[in-house]
Amino acid sequence: MTTEANKTTKKPAYIAYHVRNRDDQADGFWTRVGVAFPNADGKGFNILLDVIPLDGRITLREPSEPKA
Repeated sequence: MTTEANKTTKKPAYIAYHVRNRDDQADGFWTRVGVAFPNADGKGFNILLDVIPLDGRITLREPSEPKA
């Protein structure tokens, strides 16, 4: 038997990226730093970071399917 909470924890809802803008790069430099899962009550997210950036920003993006 699978609960609704277990279904939401298998895949992250978002991937967390550290984004640093550089003068020579229009899009910035993106590094994956963690994931975000929805809370069981559906009113927020739990963000799990592998590292904490000291500069730049953290952007959450929906996971995309790998290109074949």
